[in-house]
Amino acid sequence: MSNVLNELADKLYAGDAKTVPVLVQRALDKGLTPAEVLQGGLITGMDRVGVDFRNGELFVPEVLIAARAMHAGMHVLRPLLVQSNVASAGKVVLGTVAGDLHDIGKNLVGMMLEGSGFETIDLGTDTPPNQFVDAVKTHQPHLVAMSALLTTTMPGMRRTIDALTEAGVRAKVKVMVGGAPVTERFAQEIGADGYAPDAASAVELARALMGKEHRRR
Repeated sequence: MSNVLNELADKLYAGDAKTVPVLVQRALDKGLTPAEVLQGGLITGMDRVGVDFRNGELFVPEVLIAARAMHAGMHVLRPLLVQSNVASAGKVVLGTVAGDLHDIGKNLVGMMLEGSGFETIDLGTDTPPNQFVDAVKTHQPHLVAMSALLTTTMPGMRRTIDALTEAGVRAKVKVMVGGAPVTERFAQEIGADGYAPDAASAVELARALMGKEHRRR
């Protein structure tokens, strides 16, 4: 049965959005559980995408194509995961901060997170601090991920963290930040829990922060 999962991971890596859902269904028909198909097929494939993207062997267009294939597979798998109460890797609220309309990086991070088993709530672009606060109160995520592509909008990250603190919900979430002008030092200065330079690193960071979150809880 592992052959179908290997083929599924390969086709996802290749961005074959027509074949991936067919293989997901074939794996299910062979008796594999939704969790096994998710972990052994989709997540394995997206992990390979992430590694090669970080190593410069894949570029944004290829990653986006692979992510579309992953979404095609999840269209088949998601209802079954819900029915079987398969736990997600974690829940993430993400958005580009106020004043910034860039979304390619944020979208890529969201796709990579979903492909790694996370549940995402995408607030879109130009997201003010109060909207992040409301989303944390409503969705009770484990993580908040913020993006900024302009140096002029980077202060919005600090304002958002301050708003989370003032609302009394900062301690309930881990905050991760990224974007072209953002640095590790800046992340530390504003009190974020982590910084990721690219989408693949964001997935690794989210997993690491989830480990800390579970240990804390």
